[in-house]
Amino acid sequence: QVQLVESGGGFVQVGGSLRLSCAASGRTFSMYTMCWFRQTPGKEREFVARISRSGRTTTYADAVKGRFTISRDNAKNTVYLQMNSLKPDDTAVYYCAADLNYDGTNSYAYDYWGQGTQVTVSS
Repeated sequence: QVQLVESGGGFVQVGGSLRLSCAASGRTFSMYTMCWFRQTPGKEREFVARISRSGRTTTYADAVKGRFTISRDNAKNTVYLQMNSLKPDDTAVYYCAADLNYDGTNSYAYDYWGQGTQVTVSS
C-alpha cells in the first residue's frame, strides 16, 4: 500500500504559477504510475497529467498541455505538478493518485488517492 499527501495548493491570480507536491509513503514508490486529477463541485474527476514509473513518459490533458509539467523524484518519493499560466478554469481540488498495475488515465482504475489540495485562480 501507499499513502499520498498533497501540498502546495492555494490562491493565485490569472497567469500565475503554483507547484503541487504529492509525498508518498513506503519504499516502493518507483513501482507506481502516478497521476494528477482535478475535480470541481458537481463534476467527475478530470485527468490532468500522468507520469510513468521511471519518469520517462508523461501524458497531459489537452486543457493543460504546454502549461503544466508533471515530474517525479523517486529518491524523495514525491511527484510534482508545476502549473504555469494558470486560468480561472484551472480552479479545482487537485488529487494525486497511484497504481501498481494500471498506467492509463482513467480515474476509476487508480487504487490510491491523496486527500486533495485546493487551487483557486482568481481573475
